Amino acid sequence: MTPLYGADGKIYAQAQGSLVVGGYSVTANGNVKQFNHPNTARIPFGAIVERGVPLDLEGKNQFSLLLNDADFRSAEAMAHAINQTLGRPAARVLDSRRVDLSVAQGEEIPALLAQVESIEVPVFPRAKVVVNERTGTVVIGGTVVLQPVSILHGGLAVNVVSEFQVSQPNALSSGGTTQVVQQTRIDAQDKPVSRIELKQGATVDDLVRSLQTIGASARDVISILQAMKSAGALEAEIEVL
Repeated sequence: MTPLYGADGKIYAQAQGSLVVGGYSVTANGNVKQFNHPNTARIPFGAIVERGVPLDLEGKNQFSLLLNDADFRSAEAMAHAINQTLGRPAARVLDSRRVDLSVAQGEEIPALLAQVESIEVPVFPRAKVVVNERTGTVVIGGTVVLQPVSILHGGLAVNVVSEFQVSQPNALSSGGTTQVVQQTRIDAQDKPVSRIELKQGATVDDLVRSLQTIGASARDVISILQAMKSAGALEAEIEVL
């Protein structure tokens, strides 16, 4: 069990639970096989809150509603839906993430918040590409826009293999000793360059199919997406977990 501290140095939660690891590492006789990053993991819903942040509703005449993703269109749509449902100008947009909600004189605050919570609001999700470097997972949203781009991708693979052999003296020798000799072999393979061309109007599905055609791995896709973002061919936000 691990305590989770806040910025004030106080413990607000205790973390404990099963670890979700996206890799493994096996060692035997000096040989190591590793997949992804075995020294990082997550504990989904593994925190037990011990010190909550109090919220006193009594006497309040104004509240602030915060959006998870900052967007002016979503904030404006939220304020318009609240005002239309309540029949009065109760909500006002302050910025792309914050909407202020005013309480009328004599109005029950829990009932007001419950009514506001049940309002359906159209949202406009942001174009985002989520990358998990630990597991090599790439999730591309459907709203991602691609610009015309040409991609050249190639790689150099180097393998170093060590083998241990035992050298023994002859049966009739008097001064020889048994020695362990290490034999090292290095293999280098340079893959040919693969080319992808995406024209105007290409979709995310076209990009994925093209990357699968050239045999790109998940980590190759991560590098290609980051390069496309730097080149201005990927109109989306890249979030690395």
